[in-house]
Amino acid sequence: MPLQIGPCAAWPTELCCTVPEGMAPEEVERWTLVASNVLWGLSGRRWGPCPVTVRPCRRSCLESFSPSFQAGVGTGPWIPYVDVGGAWRNASVCGCKSDCSCGELCEVYLPGPVYDVAEVNVNGEVLLPEQYRVDAPGKLTRVDGECWPTCQDLAAPPGSPGTFTVKYRWGLALDAAAVAAVSELTCHLLKGCAPGGSCGCKSNRNVTRISRQGMEMEMPDPTLIYSEGRTGLPLADMWLAMVNPYRLTSPSRVYSPDFARPRVQQWP
Repeated sequence: MPLQIGPCAAWPTELCCTVPEGMAPEEVERWTLVASNVLWGLSGRRWGPCPVTVRPCRRSCLESFSPSFQAGVGTGPWIPYVDVGGAWRNASVCGCKSDCSCGELCEVYLPGPVYDVAEVNVNGEVLLPEQYRVDAPGKLTRVDGECWPTCQDLAAPPGSPGTFTVKYRWGLALDAAAVAAVSELTCHLLKGCAPGGSCGCKSNRNVTRISRQGMEMEMPDPTLIYSEGRTGLPLADMWLAMVNPYRLTSPSRVYSPDFARPRVQQWP
């Protein structure tokens, strides 16, 4: 599931309407955040980029192996194997040897999509960007010949000796179409929620047909539109149809025993 239950901030807007008279700037900001939350949820909860700090844990910290495979107390399990020269060696479960790699890759999993990495701190030392890379999907790979810690002291604060912390941003970047969509929905909410407004949040959802003085007007049932994951606004719905054509409620996920989920501190 995603790392958050909503966007980390209100999405940028280019309002195509005039802010109603008498509406305070903080009210505009609040309804912009409401529009951002609505589109974030309807589009599959994948948009950011939002900052997050995680404490990765290699799979060896969570699994129990035979004591004969242990390389020492606190160092984690090791798997014996025979190399191409016939010599017995120990392989850490951190690495993986795939069909495309002639050796082990030391990597940990970061929930994504990963937008960029701001800082990697190992034992209180900040690594240079040249010492690692990010491979899809969300694999933080060490490329300087070293390996990530097998285990860490999760009781110690981040950046302390014996810890492993990654600060990065996750989520897809907002493009011009997303900005246009949230701007349209924000204008719709501002018009309805301003003093004297009659649309948006103050519209009558039970009215679908109006007949007056020989003229009839029929409007779509908004409850049906909302049940299909749409807003009833052209720009917003075109964007939703483009980025989430199958109306997914959350990003698709694949669970693998090869990647342990990192620990994320929620409070304080």
